[in-house]
Amino acid sequence: MTSNRHNRTADDAVLDAARDCVLAVGVRRTTLTDIARRAGLSRMTLYRRWPDVRTIVTDLMTREFTALAADADPGAGSGPVLERFVDAVADGVATFRAHPLLRKIVEVDPELLLPYVLDRLGGTQRRLLEVFEAAIAAGHADGSVRPGDPVRQARAVLLVVQSFGLSLSTMTDPAAPGLSDDAFTAELRHILLTSLQP
Repeated sequence: MTSNRHNRTADDAVLDAARDCVLAVGVRRTTLTDIARRAGLSRMTLYRRWPDVRTIVTDLMTREFTALAADADPGAGSGPVLERFVDAVADGVATFRAHPLLRKIVEVDPELLLPYVLDRLGGTQRRLLEVFEAAIAAGHADGSVRPGDPVRQARAVLLVVQSFGLSLSTMTDPAAPGLSDDAFTAELRHILLTSLQP
């Protein structure tokens, strides 16, 4: 148990160092030497756990973005599960879009995100699906979510959420109040409510 705690602490130190490097110069300009130096470790120590910078950055994205998955969990509360779920998801998307790591990757290294949009699910997506499925099943139980396969419904929600989370900036227009971030967040709430309500 102490060893696992030590590994998590050492891993966190490396991931913290990687985050600082990526935020400063982007992924392509970050080296293992930069990360090792910032973490106070040798390059060989890093090589034992991560073969390259991209592997570290993948773990970093999973850590940072999975932490946001908790925002999508409606948790205990009053009122229908669907309303709490939709509010939590919409707020979570706004938080995700504002995350400094995501903003830097989109700005400098957007190709890092393509595999998770086109080819495979990442750790964050799998965690979101778990949260979405549980919330939708709870919505079935209280009658606020229309009957259906919770796995399919959760995946459909994730498809919508990904487009709002990653592509919204291509649709907004600061000069048009009806095309602001807030207007699209309201639209996301409407889409989720109308697609999931009975």
